[in-house]
Amino acid sequence: MQRRTPVDYLLWILAIFIAVVFVQSLFFKFSNSFETRYIFTTIGNWLADIGLPVTLADGFAALGGYAVGTVELIAASLLLMPRTRRVGAFVALGVMSGALFFHLFTPLGVSVVIEESGTRDGGQLFALAVGVFVAALLILWLGRRRVEP
Repeated sequence: MQRRTPVDYLLWILAIFIAVVFVQSLFFKFSNSFETRYIFTTIGNWLADIGLPVTLADGFAALGGYAVGTVELIAASLLLMPRTRRVGAFVALGVMSGALFFHLFTPLGVSVVIEESGTRDGGQLFALAVGVFVAALLILWLGRRRVEP
C-alpha cells in the first residue's frame, strides 16, 4: 500500500471543494430558478447582440443552464475518482473559463441579480468561479506527475 502524502490530502480537498460547488448549483440550474434564467437569458441576449443567430442565442438562453449543469455533474463525478481527477479538473477549468469570461466581458457582470426584486449577490458567484478555477489549476499542477492506483 502506498503511503499518503500531504499533496494527496490536498488533492482530495480541492476535488471535494469543486464537487460541492458544482453539485450545490445543480438545484438552481435544473429547477430553472430565477437566477439561472437571468444569467442565461442575459448571456443569450448578448450573444444575439454580437451577431449569433437568434435561434442559437435563444436556445442557449433556454437550455444553457441544463447543459452547463450536466457538464458540472460529470466534472464532479470525475473529480471524485482519483484515476479521472485530472480529466474532471480539465472539464471544471473549461466550464469556469466560460463563467469567468461571461462575468467579465458581457453585460452579466461580476455582481449578478439573484432575485426578482433586483437583489444582487455581491460577486459571490464570481468568487466561487474564481475559487473553482484556481482549485482546478492546482489539481492539474499538483497531479501532473502522479500515478493513481
